[in-house]
Amino acid sequence: MAAPIGSAFAGQRVAISGGAGGIGRASARAFLDAGAHVLLIDPDAKGLDAAREALGTARLATWHSDIATPAACAEALDKAGGTIDALVHLAGVFERDAMDPDAHGVWDRAIAANLTNAYDMAIAFAARAERSGAARIVLTSSVAYHRGSIEYPGYAAAKGGIVSLTRSLSRRFAPGILVNAIAPGLIDTPMAAEVIAKDGEQRRRQIPLGRVGRPEEVAGVILFLCGPDSSYVTGQTITVDGGLTNT
Repeated sequence: MAAPIGSAFAGQRVAISGGAGGIGRASARAFLDAGAHVLLIDPDAKGLDAAREALGTARLATWHSDIATPAACAEALDKAGGTIDALVHLAGVFERDAMDPDAHGVWDRAIAANLTNAYDMAIAFAARAERSGAARIVLTSSVAYHRGSIEYPGYAAAKGGIVSLTRSLSRRFAPGILVNAIAPGLIDTPMAAEVIAKDGEQRRRQIPLGRVGRPEEVAGVILFLCGPDSSYVTGQTITVDGGLTNT
């Protein structure tokens, strides 16, 4: 019998990078409601303050970091205060790329902040996790890895790398740690606000469900991948896009 939602993660510690973002905050709320202790990691100090105000401070800790180096990743996870049961890695950047051969910064940041830090965080987590078959890593890809992206090629490339990284780590860390990824579509978050404002109606017409997704709908998939009902799921990328990539 499944545990009641209010106790499904009781006593567990969950670290969420990119925790001040829309999906991060929705995931934190879901984990807190299920009894977990949650550590939010983010470079946005004001966003972390807003998250604390919205979520309260009971069983919630925050750490301000860009997790740009292996040492920074290790330092951030140590702020959880003990063995971590799940890492939800949502951190990333989403920048339009003019593809100027004399300006490589957007590409470099896309790979570093969407792919390299996922690798570094996973290694840091593996060194701190209880490898009992219950530990979980959830990385974040995007439908951009399916479809490509005209204006965000570095972002799409990094998110494709996340899928391969997920498959590789799921084999490397088995059976003690299950590693999966999510690939959100157009979700109503601050990161997607510019895209939604610019051509949201056109994009909605391409989505079979006819609407933009909610952060809570992605958080529900994350909880599944971190919980006991996903005990035979590893190496997978779960798309959460309202059917967009089926069209």
